[in-house]
Parts: sequence; structure tokens; C-alpha cells
Amino acid sequence: MEAREKFKFTWDLIGDIELGRPNLGPDVPVGVYRIMEYSFREAIEEAFGVDAGEKIIYLAGKRAGKMFFNNVLPKTDNFADFVSNIQKYLKEYKIGIFRVEESDPSHENLIIAVSEDLDCSGLPEIGYGVCTFDEGFICGILEEFTGREWQVKEIDCWCTGERTCRFSVKILPDLIDDR
Repeated sequence: MEAREKFKFTWDLIGDIELGRPNLGPDVPVGVYRIMEYSFREAIEEAFGVDAGEKIIYLAGKRAGKMFFNNVLPKTDNFADFVSNIQKYLKEYKIGIFRVEESDPSHENLIIAVSEDLDCSGLPEIGYGVCTFDEGFICGILEEFTGREWQVKEIDCWCTGERTCRFSVKILPDLIDDR
């Protein structure tokens, strides 16, 4: 067996779903998505530990968010239009119901809620949040929109007893190299 090159995700790898699934179509039950997500998560944490697993899941979400921004969301420079586009397309793709609950005037500190999300809505309470992929996904979208780095941290989760997931979202200060 020949060694292969490092895997690189591109939007083309989503493929022609209509051609490839003429009978089953593009929809998959949320439970099937969760089977894949949580079996990947368990295997990653088993192989590399919880902290590394969290980082890998976050980075995967961030990569997915960047891809989603560049291949799905209409381009705009207006923050209100950007948020409206996220709301529309996350709902259309059945990823979740997106809301900006709080924002400072500069839009650099936000509280974002995602209800009915793919990752955890309806799961049992387990005492900790599980929406690490969502953290990265939101971060990737925002970084592509602004060209700046963000910190996204889940502060409420269905798995901690809340009925919507909330994220504290903050733009990171630009690092200045003063050598």
C-alpha cells in the first residue's frame, strides 16, 4: 500500500450528493451525526487525552466554520447583515437557531446563543458542556468575517441543565511585535 499525502479538507469533498445518493438524498438524522461526532471524540480522547481531544475538536470546528463562511454565507461588510446571514443559513442547514443576545457597540464582545443545535439539544445532563466543535465553528466564521482572532467559550449547555447553548465571544487583541 502506497503512503498517501496528508489529508486536506476542501469544499469539493462534500461531493455531488444528488448524484451519489439518488435514493436516500442529502438528509441524515441528528442521531447519526451524533454517532459519528461522539465516536470520533471518544477515539481522539482515548488516543491523545481529554485536553488534546478538546483542542482537536475545536480546531476541526474552526476549520469547518471557515469553510462554511467561504462557501455558504453571502459576502457582506455589514455586521447586521452578517448575523442575519448566519441565522438564515444555520437554520436552513439545520445546524441550529442562532442569536446574538448581547453585543457591545464595537461588536468585539458578544453573547451568542444557539438553540436546537446538532451537538447537544436533547442530551442528558452530564455536568459539563460538550459543544467544543460549535465553539470552533463560531470562531472560524467570525475570524473569516473580521480577519481577526477570536476566543469563543461555551458558558451554557443543554448538558449542564440549560435549554440553549450560549457562548462568550471576544475578539483577541492584535499582537504587536515591538522588536
